[in-house]
Amino acid sequence: MENRISSTLEQIQHDIEPLRQEIINHKVYSVINDLEDLRIFMEYHIYAVWDFMSLLKALQINLTCTSLPWFPVGSGNIRSLINEIVAGEESDVDAHGNKKSHFEMYLDAMEQCGADTQEIGRFISALKSGADLKAAYQAAGTPQEAIDFVDFTFSVINGGQHHVQASTFTFGREDLIPNMFLSIVNDLNKKFPDQISLFKYYLDRHIEVDGDHHSHLALEMTADLCGDNEANWKAAEEMSMVSLRKRIGLWDGAYRAILARKG
Repeated sequence: MENRISSTLEQIQHDIEPLRQEIINHKVYSVINDLEDLRIFMEYHIYAVWDFMSLLKALQINLTCTSLPWFPVGSGNIRSLINEIVAGEESDVDAHGNKKSHFEMYLDAMEQCGADTQEIGRFISALKSGADLKAAYQAAGTPQEAIDFVDFTFSVINGGQHHVQASTFTFGREDLIPNMFLSIVNDLNKKFPDQISLFKYYLDRHIEVDGDHHSHLALEMTADLCGDNEANWKAAEEMSMVSLRKRIGLWDGAYRAILARKG
């Protein structure tokens, strides 16, 4: 059974590779030439950073006990995997040694860079006040591509299928940061270290934590949840592909916004 699951994981990774490459080679990276371009990119990306945490917390709520009275829920192995990922994402160490979530670290990077954080701030404030997503989008002035992206994530969350949530998290939510983008950020950091250092730290930390250890844990979690169920694996692959297409759509929006600014 383990060999079959391993083979299925490899097949999914093979099938989604063209979409991964489309993200890695997206044209948005080729138009980021200065600080203002990067600011626009960050103003789109922040929605993905935020709803990544919402998807992760949905997994924790569904796969561990987060209510009282406490009792053990599900597989101890899956509980261990999800709690380790949550700890790393929700309370990592920022550039100054403070414990922060990756979302808060990204906001700090936006503020240092001079990107607009008021839009995402209005969005979060509306949700905290009890607004639904639609009302929060309206309050914030969220771009349509970001709306489409977040709406898909919450359709997965609200669908309640744990194996789909796990596979979307595992295969569909990798940030897939290309070397070209890292080079752009490194070059900008050399010119403007007082404005880019926190974003460079975020990217380096994200690659270190998410790109290796957490990716392995997420694969193991998805394999455990899908098990030997062929229908679960099929749904896992289909929704992962949709998630990757939504990321391409989000990047398309950032690309068009950057071009509009240049034009």
